[in-house]
Amino acid sequence: MKKKIIYIHGMGGNAAECEHYRPLFKEYEVVGLDYKSATPWEAADEFPALFDEHCGGDDDVILIANSIGAYFSMNSINNKNIRKAYFISPIVDMEALIAGMMERSGIPEEELRSRGEIVTPAGEQLSWEYLCYVREHPLKWDIPTEVLYGSEDMLTSLKSMQAFAEKFNAVLTVMDGGEHWFHTPEQMAFLDRWIENSL
Repeated sequence: MKKKIIYIHGMGGNAAECEHYRPLFKEYEVVGLDYKSATPWEAADEFPALFDEHCGGDDDVILIANSIGAYFSMNSINNKNIRKAYFISPIVDMEALIAGMMERSGIPEEELRSRGEIVTPAGEQLSWEYLCYVREHPLKWDIPTEVLYGSEDMLTSLKSMQAFAEKFNAVLTVMDGGEHWFHTPEQMAFLDRWIENSL
């Protein structure tokens, strides 16, 4: 039986982060997807081909995806042969995330629609096309999933994460004091225990 871990990084991350997971999945080949997509529609084109290239013939595939990598995965490879998924700080309500950026910057929806794209004072890129795509493509996901969430995550509320877990029957684990980006020694040790406990 061919066993493979597919790792999909978040914004600012890279495929080499997959190396962290090798010791946790000793029986699996671990591959990080080196993708170029910056939007969900680009991911919908790119991810299925990358998935097939790396594990089209594998029998046992586990997905590990981080932040927006999880969002892109849910929009693009939800119908692939994936036995289980581990989502770390997944973006599960992109519309709410965009709405929050607009509210913080005082940008009404009508203005975004008329201008098409706006860069906020904080340097965030807002796109009417992106918002419309998100609304027209609600998440679909029926793969058994474990979710790790930090209580101090500034991108997704606990309420949104709980709603996602309930809707898609995912198992939610919350790290008290954890951030959106799991990176400190304490956070990474918690992440490792989270995976080990679920195996």
